[in-house]
Amino acid sequence: MARLMLLLAALALLALPARAQQHTKDAAAQLDRLIEDVRAFDLREDPLLAGRMGDLAALARWPDVSPAARARRARANARFAERLAAIDRQALDHARAVNAGLLDFVLQDRALSARFDEAALPFTNDSGFHTEPAYLARASRAGSVAEAEAWIARLAALPGYFSQQQANLRTGMSEGITQPRRIADDIIATLKATLDNPDFAQDFAAPLAALPASLPPQQRARLEQELARTVREKVRPAYEKLLDFLQNEYRPAARTSIGLSAVPDGKAWYAALVRRYTTTNMTPLQVHQLGLAEVKRIRAQMEAVIKKTGFDGNFAQFLHFLRTDPRFYARTPDDLLRHAAWIAKSADGKLPQFFGRLPRLPYGVYPVPAAIAPHYTTARYWPGDARAHRAGGYMVNTWALDQRPLYELPALTLHEAVPGHHLQVALAQELQDVPEFRKELYLTAFGEGWALYAEKLGEEMGLYTTPYEEFGRLTYAMWRACRLVMDTGIHAMGWSRERAMQCLKDNSALSLHNIETETDRYISWSGQALGYKIGELTIVRLRRKAEAALGEDFDLRAFHDAVLGDGAVTMAMLEDKIDRWIAAQQKAAALPAE
Repeated sequence: MARLMLLLAALALLALPARAQQHTKDAAAQLDRLIEDVRAFDLREDPLLAGRMGDLAALARWPDVSPAARARRARANARFAERLAAIDRQALDHARAVNAGLLDFVLQDRALSARFDEAALPFTNDSGFHTEPAYLARASRAGSVAEAEAWIARLAALPGYFSQQQANLRTGMSEGITQPRRIADDIIATLKATLDNPDFAQDFAAPLAALPASLPPQQRARLEQELARTVREKVRPAYEKLLDFLQNEYRPAARTSIGLSAVPDGKAWYAALVRRYTTTNMTPLQVHQLGLAEVKRIRAQMEAVIKKTGFDGNFAQFLHFLRTDPRFYARTPDDLLRHAAWIAKSADGKLPQFFGRLPRLPYGVYPVPAAIAPHYTTARYWPGDARAHRAGGYMVNTWALDQRPLYELPALTLHEAVPGHHLQVALAQELQDVPEFRKELYLTAFGEGWALYAEKLGEEMGLYTTPYEEFGRLTYAMWRACRLVMDTGIHAMGWSRERAMQCLKDNSALSLHNIETETDRYISWSGQALGYKIGELTIVRLRRKAEAALGEDFDLRAFHDAVLGDGAVTMAMLEDKIDRWIAAQQKAAALPAE
């Protein structure tokens, strides 16, 4: 009997590895199926995504943002989250564990959007569903008659899409969830400028410019006439109706408070947004205190640079000098664009010294469209798409040139173009052997943190050539530090707009117009501004950690490739990744030379 028991025990021990292997395979298969199911669901629910993937029928539609559709998506995403929670992540290999962690973040983010009715706030001070059609027009290329007809059909469906958005806004009004009245005024001004634009119809015709040259002239003329009629009979009336609604219904009902904490459940909402945009568990108070410390640290660095310039005066006088001296401002929009392009190409030439892997997709330098420029940020990156044969876009705001100082342009260019957003986003789009959702995933703390780190990297790249440009970089660093103070002050502490603006007025050389526009951005896009500094500080800390651990074996190019190599990840995942990378580098350095 004892021998039999020993034999059974031995057989059980032999079976353990086989069971573990099967468990690992099962967990991997469950996760792979879940990712496929989520992707298939997203392609069914999001025609903008499906259209980019080549779905011709989707190219003719707008997203369904009705309450029924949003409830359907919320239920489906909750089921996906339950399936993910049932998977044993300890049984996954590292690559799949990363996939699971990022899918978890995405599904939690969707649950947040549903819980707090984000459909009631579908625009910020400079962007939203109202700017989406013109953006899509610039980003779309109709390579066939069928694609051109799909684009025209999508334009024809715009009134229905706008009506759904207006219904969601009305629901928000009844719930006390609106943007502040000042933000409504910004949107109204943008809509008026859009409708007053003499090129209004032409703005929606861009996709047809890509039609094959071999297309018969009569067929091209038919499509152009059909598009012009659709814009005249469908698109323009939809914008006019939206403007009337915002002026006569929404604005009078919009709240006069500016902090998100003033709306129902606003404090919990804002705390959740802090977690979303920082990908950490930091509280609003912790973020605020970190911001105050960063303001103090950067201010000391700025004072040191002022001494380098030889300026005879105090800090406030130096800011006045920078904001008013004509030498620091371009005279024409083309001058500003050429200056930005020169810096961009100078940065391009430095990249191989700092990165081992570079993207194939290029980028261009363009002006922000005139209709949205007055309320738009100083610059922004518009992602490209290799499948659509579209380069990335470094968009420079050429409106109000006396508010666009040249000493800030190197930092701005490094952030929006390379080695900032274009480098990071284009590399993510070219990732191999990862689920498609990861190629498109954008996490603010990672993406904006990297772009802010890129501004600092410009020092090592030799792209700040004068003390004034050095001060411009520090102004941008101060800008992001003040965001931590201002955003939390507005949304968690009840600050006024004027009190929030004071941080930038007192501590940065940003133009007054830029300060106002940026403050309105933080008011209307709660929490988003927090990701920049949190992400940058994390990357800087991890670099110092790697430098200290590896000493002479530290390779900056390899470190940068490691940071960017998996696309966007949370701060905790990035920390884990760099720890693994350090250990691997140490192990490789310890091997005997061959």
